[in-house]
Amino acid sequence: MEADKYIFMITGMLIVTFLPRFLPLMLLGKKELPQKVISWLSYIPAAVLSALLAPSILMDGGRLYLSLDNIALLAFFPTLLTAYKTKNIFLTVSGGLIFYLLLEMIL
Repeated sequence: MEADKYIFMITGMLIVTFLPRFLPLMLLGKKELPQKVISWLSYIPAAVLSALLAPSILMDGGRLYLSLDNIALLAFFPTLLTAYKTKNIFLTVSGGLIFYLLLEMIL
């Protein structure tokens, strides 16, 4: 009985992961999208990344944490500058980790 639950759960996860990727490709794969749609779609990765990172940078224990003790917030600013200057995801992520670790050692 327990194996049935796992199979059902894995099948459900497969469906909800596969369909949102497959359907747009199937329906729109051979069509030319308007430039406005392409422009709008280009903002989605940045919006999703922001939505994922903002709570971990700005929150602690479910409360807003804007303080000089917030190492993640302090490391965010040089990381943002690195991203702006280099426009390189590897350097940005590496720099963010280094900034965070340095601040962790200093503070």
